[in-house]
Amino acid sequence: MTEKRTVKDILARKGREKLTMLTAYDASMARLLDEEGIDILLVGDSLGMVVLGYDSTVPVTMDEMLHHCRAVSRVTRAALVVGDMPFGSYQGSTDAAVSNGIRFLKEAGCDAVKLEGGAEMADVVRALTRAGVPVMGHVGLTPQTAGQLGGYKVQGRDLESARTMLAGAKALTEAGIFALVLECVPGDLAAIVTGAVSVPTIGIGAGSGCDGQVLVINDLLGLFEQFRPAFVKQYARLAPEVRKAVTAFKAEVEQGVFPAGEHTFGASVDFSSLLTDEQ
Repeated sequence: MTEKRTVKDILARKGREKLTMLTAYDASMARLLDEEGIDILLVGDSLGMVVLGYDSTVPVTMDEMLHHCRAVSRVTRAALVVGDMPFGSYQGSTDAAVSNGIRFLKEAGCDAVKLEGGAEMADVVRALTRAGVPVMGHVGLTPQTAGQLGGYKVQGRDLESARTMLAGAKALTEAGIFALVLECVPGDLAAIVTGAVSVPTIGIGAGSGCDGQVLVINDLLGLFEQFRPAFVKQYARLAPEVRKAVTAFKAEVEQGVFPAGEHTFGASVDFSSLLTDEQ
């Protein structure tokens, strides 16, 4: 049996081996990803859009996140499980952040949490790590505050914002994060940030210079069709296959083809007497 990955294992991969991270929202998918050797399973607040039908990640609640984290944690044997702290669960105060962070570990079985933001979140990271909650950072495009950033756009394209992002990455590292997500960042800038921090960077739309890569599993499998970010590579197109299977099921039921004999249970007794009993 593969040993459970730890935060120290992830840190040790910096500059040595590429890390793989995928989102997982339920037990069946988590089991598959874990069995295929994915290093980190992120129970992302992206579930708000791909699972719960929200227009953004902002409405996702703590209860919703903990519910899905529990499902993933129950079946994961090797991967590090990271729970996304939803909007409002850590921005208000460090006390609230610590209380909510502990819930991810204590109630949901996560190994760590992820939060968004740069230098302004350094004190929150310190408080969480001091309380024993490992933290993954997230800079660049931060979906929870995308409205303030002008929408879902590439970040760090000018020198001023690039300097701010680099300073934020360093501040988060000094505060104690064990890994850093870089989202929608120019590849050259992501490579500079990666070289400037001592923790692994995990890119999503940030080029190949990061220490690892992450994708939303629904995007990777071609299951989410509402939109597709330019940085996504679809390794499968399952939505058309799902439609094809459902259409075939519907037709066979309506035509009386399904269930056939092989899908029907037999019995060792003759039930015809029941008809007589009825009469």
